[in-house]
Amino acid sequence: MPDQSERATELRNLLNTAAHAYYVLDTPTMEDAVYDRLYRELLELEQTTPSLKTADSPTQRVGGAPAEGFTSVEHRIGLLSLDNAFNRDDLSAWNERLLRAIDRPLGSPLDLVSELKIDGNALALSYRNGVLERAATRGDGQRGEEITANVRTISAIPLRLRLDNPPEWVEIRGEAFIPDNTFAEINAERESRGEALFANPRNACAGTLRQLDPKVVAARRLDFFAYTLHLPTQEQPASQWDALTWLENAGFRVNPNRALCADLADINRFSDHWEQARHDLPYATDGVVVKLNNLVLQDEAGFTQKSPRWAIALKFPAEEAPSRLLRVVVQVGRTGVITPVAEFEPVALAGTSVSRATLHNADRIAELDLHLGDTIVVRKAGEIIPEVVRVLPELRPSSATPVQLPEHCPECGSDLVREEDEAATCCVNSSCPAILRGALRHWVSKGALDVDGLGSKLIEQLVDQGLVRSIADLYRLDAALLGSLDRMGERSANNLIEALKLSQQRSWARQLYGLGIHHIGEVSAKAITAEFPDSNSLMEAACTAPERITAIYGIGTELAQSLQQWFSNPANQHLLDDLRSQGFRFALDDNDPGRLGAAASEQHLKGLTFVLTGTLPTLSRSEAKERIETCGGKVSGSVSKKTDYLVAGEEAGSKLTKATTLGIKILDEDRLQAMLKDSP
Repeated sequence: MPDQSERATELRNLLNTAAHAYYVLDTPTMEDAVYDRLYRELLELEQTTPSLKTADSPTQRVGGAPAEGFTSVEHRIGLLSLDNAFNRDDLSAWNERLLRAIDRPLGSPLDLVSELKIDGNALALSYRNGVLERAATRGDGQRGEEITANVRTISAIPLRLRLDNPPEWVEIRGEAFIPDNTFAEINAERESRGEALFANPRNACAGTLRQLDPKVVAARRLDFFAYTLHLPTQEQPASQWDALTWLENAGFRVNPNRALCADLADINRFSDHWEQARHDLPYATDGVVVKLNNLVLQDEAGFTQKSPRWAIALKFPAEEAPSRLLRVVVQVGRTGVITPVAEFEPVALAGTSVSRATLHNADRIAELDLHLGDTIVVRKAGEIIPEVVRVLPELRPSSATPVQLPEHCPECGSDLVREEDEAATCCVNSSCPAILRGALRHWVSKGALDVDGLGSKLIEQLVDQGLVRSIADLYRLDAALLGSLDRMGERSANNLIEALKLSQQRSWARQLYGLGIHHIGEVSAKAITAEFPDSNSLMEAACTAPERITAIYGIGTELAQSLQQWFSNPANQHLLDDLRSQGFRFALDDNDPGRLGAAASEQHLKGLTFVLTGTLPTLSRSEAKERIETCGGKVSGSVSKKTDYLVAGEEAGSKLTKATTLGIKILDEDRLQAMLKDSP
């Protein structure tokens, strides 16, 4: 008779095999009653002898005690979003960009993989020696929230990989989602309890993954498709198609609706088919993900600041619905831009009720020939953002009047201005309450200074009562004054003062992003502050040497111009001085994450520009790039007179020819490795 340890192992194997057959393969191999009996036996063994409980036990899927909160974790590999293509022209343009990135002649054939784009939530799953170690959300692509306890409840995700010799470490990417029938059941249950209904499966899934109680997650029966594999370089399959096979063998569900395509015509046929057939699927899909099949070429193509160059999401045309235009209101953004918004009778689109849509600017209103009372056609762009597509003039009532933007700011009454050759209409009054409120909301937002307790309602109070006239005024507030405001007790006021003090310790990158400079996002702010250690050096470069800014990988002229315009404005210079008087340094310090990047730029390859082409014997393109940048060098995607070295591997193409013509020094991997080791 086996001992308790052997029996527990046997039961785990039996139950996990049965669960894989049921949830992943859709081919049940065990009667429910038998499964339940074996499950109870295992549960009793683990309760009697807790040391028998393991991380891959099926008893761990029910969820443990509620968590107090989620921990922010850094992704080992950036979890970036995909660029979108909304038509065949966009897809063709992406294909041309990809060919240029991998140094192939335009029109060259490329093996591509088409997979349905699941309308869910991306997860990163880390396995150590075959056992699930960590699960995290996408977050901002660099950091996400650790939700391992919740992910353990998803039956389609194996707690242990079904491999005889699992790798020491592997990371799996995929999409968590709620099937349509499960979503309907969840909403029916909520309706019976008098609770608010979820708008659509995606929102329900996102809210579920962030539940603090794993038992709630388990009850909502999430599903999962795996689509990306990250293994140590020497163990990585040769292609995306092989990676999907690896994932299936490891015990994951992989979407069966995928295809290996020889060209864009195959991609378009696949997309056309599923655009029509998607409504028969048991889950929501809003497009097709197209990926370069060859993983070596994926590595060569690399990434932009926000997305991989070797993949794109080809979105299905959005569903459309007619409605009657009721009114047009205008909103004033934090940069002073006036945005007209259409308000219309509610319509159902992509699972949600929609009654408002942006009209962008005066040109768009004129293009639509929009009249109050018009019947308009509305859709969701990318099935996310509502937009007015067209007007049905044949249904226009005789009393309809043309829509026009106001001549004065609805917030401050100032004259609105539209510069020549500009689409935007703006309020240029820097004291406009709407501009100030927007700037404050951005400054205290999570990605910027992250001031807990300072929400939109409180910001409105502070601005409307004249207590805050600039960002710097936030740091002049005291607890007594805050405590006198509506819904602000002594404790809340003290907590907010402490949160404001804490915000002064945020990194230079987050401070730069918080200033709200046009085109400066979180990613670009990190790249810029790694090169410029303080605001003074950045301002000098922006105003006198913008080429130093555009030399940063991923930073273009448009962004450099925004910096130049912002730093040249005396009001903005005054704001920086005022914030400095309140304790801000706008500089890297010893604890700043950007310090390492700045230090790297002072290494022995500083000032040298490298271009990589072909396949190197041992280093991937990303590994070579990282090592060069760690030593202070810059890696460019194209050969020019400014290139110092071309690193050439096998199948080097036109970049090698051009470099030879220009007399640029050519390195193989051995000579590159020698340069990386050489330091003064």
